Amino acid sequence: MKEIATMLNQNPVQCVPAGTGPMYLGPGAKVTFLVTGAQSSGACFIFEGITPPGGGPPPHIHRYQEESFYLLEGTLTIQAAGRTYQASPGDFVHIPRGTVHSFRNDGKVDAKLLTTVSPAGPAGLDKFFAEAFYPATDRTAAPPIVSEELVGRIMAAAAKNDLEFVRAA
Repeated sequence: MKEIATMLNQNPVQCVPAGTGPMYLGPGAKVTFLVTGAQSSGACFIFEGITPPGGGPPPHIHRYQEESFYLLEGTLTIQAAGRTYQASPGDFVHIPRGTVHSFRNDGKVDAKLLTTVSPAGPAGLDKFFAEAFYPATDRTAAPPIVSEELVGRIMAAAAKNDLEFVRAA
C-alpha cells in the first residue's frame, strides 16, 4: 500500500511563503507562480496575479485548459462567452476550456486575484508567462511598457502554449 501511495505522490508538498514565488512582469500584469505544472505533475498551475487599473489581457481562448479566478482585492470586469461579470473581492469565476474571455481592471486600485489553470499540461500558461513576460528582479516594479519586442515575445509564446488571441466581437 505504501508503494501505491508513493507512486501517486511523485511531487513534494509545496509551501510558498508570501512574496517569494517567481514573479514575472508583462503588459498590465504582475504574475507570481505558486504551483507550476511541473510541480503538480501537470494537474494545475496556480498563480497570484496583480492587475493595475487599466490592465488585463485581450480576448483569448485556452483550447485545452480551464481557468478559474478568485478575486482577493479590487474589482474586475470579466467578459466570457458573450457575457459581462463585475467581480468584487470574494467572487469566483470559472471559464471552461474553449471559451473566449478577457478581463480588465476598470477600478482605481490594483486588482489581486488567485488564478487556477487545469490541467497545466505540457504546454500551458506557466510556460507562456515564463517565456513572454520578464522575470522580476524588483517586486515593486511597474509592469513594462508595451514594445514591439514584448509583443513579439507574447505572440511567439502564445502560439506554443495553448493561448490564442481573438478579435473582440
